Amino acid sequence: MALSVGIVGLPNVGKSTIFNALTRQQNAESANYPFCTIEPNKAIVPVVDQRVFKLAEIAGSEKVLNAVVEIVDIAGLVKGASKGEGLGNKFLGNIRQTSAILHVVRCFDDSDIIHVDGSIDSVRDVEIIELELVIADLQSLEKRIYSLGKRAKADKAVKPMIEIAEKLIIHFQEGKPASTFAERDALPAKELYQDLDFLTDKRVIYCANVDEDCLANDNDYVKKLKAYADEKGGEVLKICARMEEEFGALEDEEIAEYLDSYGIKESGLEQVIVRCYETLGLISYFTVGPKEARAWTIQDGWKAPRAASVIHTDFEKGFIRAEVIAYDDYIAKDGEAGAKAAGVMRVEGKDYIVKDGDVMHFRFNV
Repeated sequence: MALSVGIVGLPNVGKSTIFNALTRQQNAESANYPFCTIEPNKAIVPVVDQRVFKLAEIAGSEKVLNAVVEIVDIAGLVKGASKGEGLGNKFLGNIRQTSAILHVVRCFDDSDIIHVDGSIDSVRDVEIIELELVIADLQSLEKRIYSLGKRAKADKAVKPMIEIAEKLIIHFQEGKPASTFAERDALPAKELYQDLDFLTDKRVIYCANVDEDCLANDNDYVKKLKAYADEKGGEVLKICARMEEEFGALEDEEIAEYLDSYGIKESGLEQVIVRCYETLGLISYFTVGPKEARAWTIQDGWKAPRAASVIHTDFEKGFIRAEVIAYDDYIAKDGEAGAKAAGVMRVEGKDYIVKDGDVMHFRFNV
């Protein structure tokens, strides 16, 4: 399954710089003026998981294929975006196509870099974006109610959908996101959510773009943002985009040494990927053979047939069984042969719930 992360925020807060840092490519033009980005920049980034390299080493695999994530740099939103300000409607449409949102917030002072509102205020900046997303969802829902109203004349079964939509309208008018609507997981609201894919129902990770001085200790902007995120049940990552963008010219060992000098264990990309996986409830399983060792991304809780479908839909349709070795057992027993000899390779059926790190081989017949 594809994981797509949309980078959003006000203009000129460092989104394109962070995109370049995360992808280690200079794909996104980065300049000191609003709307430097018009079309969304996209990059497919490997999710580097050291476990798959260890599996490949033991199995003698010719190549390693990591899971991937699509990073999308979406142009800056401004106040009034939901009404089309700053090409807002187009940009909001770009967000709708993503799985999760990385909300970049400027948390550093620099008189040489223009702020669209003339000053730095991390919470105000977040609230501007979040209100525009709520308004956009409100507009989508109003259009849907209009169409449902026409159908209701001939189909009385539509009435419950209209009633729940009207409740949700009030919820949006109060400035609240779709994610906090009390009846979101019950029918008919669940159908409405699946159909309209509300912007404010997407998982959000706040990304504080800081200067190097703030990496060790939070400044006031970051403290305010963290307090706000705590109230929302959200999380804040702290990234120095300028520093990470420079990593593109360095080797992995040099990057590790640089991060260590600031007491940082993970690069910005690693932080984003790990938190997105956790936030979206994703895990990885592995397939290993002489040709390749590969990581596959699935939703935590998926049963074996559905997990097999990410390789090919035929694997799910004709699923017979799965041969499973836990990652730690595969390593400890020095591969598949050793795992079989030790009796730690299991045969699982259709009801088996795949675990993170499982090494799997599917048997199927179509």
